[in-house]
Amino acid sequence: MTRIVRFAAPDGSVRTGVADGTGAVHALGEHRIAELLRLTAAELRGRVEAALAGPASHDEAELILLPPLDGRMELWAAGVTYERSREARVAESTEQTVYERVYDAERPELFFKAVPWRVVTDGEPVAVRPDSELDVPEPELGLMVNRHGETVGYLVVDDVSSRSIEGDNPLYLPQAKVYAGSCAVSAGFVPAWEVGAPDALAIRMTVWRDGTAAFEGTTSTAAFRRAPRELVGHLLAGQPFPDGVALSTGTGIVPGLDFTLGEGDVVEIAIDGVGTLTNHVVGDPARLGWLAEAEDRPEIRPRHRRGTAARAR
Repeated sequence: MTRIVRFAAPDGSVRTGVADGTGAVHALGEHRIAELLRLTAAELRGRVEAALAGPASHDEAELILLPPLDGRMELWAAGVTYERSREARVAESTEQTVYERVYDAERPELFFKAVPWRVVTDGEPVAVRPDSELDVPEPELGLMVNRHGETVGYLVVDDVSSRSIEGDNPLYLPQAKVYAGSCAVSAGFVPAWEVGAPDALAIRMTVWRDGTAAFEGTTSTAAFRRAPRELVGHLLAGQPFPDGVALSTGTGIVPGLDFTLGEGDVVEIAIDGVGTLTNHVVGDPARLGWLAEAEDRPEIRPRHRRGTAARAR
């Protein structure tokens, strides 16, 4: 599976490239994902195919893979795009009708999630808030949208959320959704031309706790209430994104009210044809303070990561 990646090379420089699925990475001319998202979809495809036609420049195992967001990019998210999400929001909320209405409304729920430097990637920790009693991971298909409004790629997103804070009052949504460690994305994105229509992709999630699957769930993008292009249209109607934007499309997997994430849990998410994402859970967003330093010093990121051998199962 081909992925467009952002990475720190052994010499310390941060670059972009194309991982070809064999362990090799082919360098792209641009040093930031934001530069790639200023191109049209046709131009980006030409750059990727030209890179793959040439020799590999790096061994993926020697690189520090970084979240594929930078520059003036933003990460936004959509809510209540699956019937299961509507049911869960109604069950948890003191204001149930707002979720019932938005599910059928013409205008979708869209909200800001994160700036690039706050996003974590595969192997890095996500967090739950200490002032929240009920917290869940939300596995979602993410869209990489260029400045021209074209979807040029797909990635895996975990939109970690506090159900108790949002459920207490919908106006608390930013506090429930936007905090350190609340957003993880896969280490790279798959070009859209390799996925085709994203309307029947299987999504799976397992939460591991002390060696046991504490929660397992599956869904498919075939259960979308809204087409991804509809969500993109509404997002771009409000403002331009000169460096492109990542848009998480909502979740169809929500545990029951008897489940909450806890310290030491490991969340594994897989989306067919798109990739995987694994993150361990810490119990305090303050422990993600290293992200501010990592923006300029990506070499510190590996010390906060857990590999396959360190998973909780």
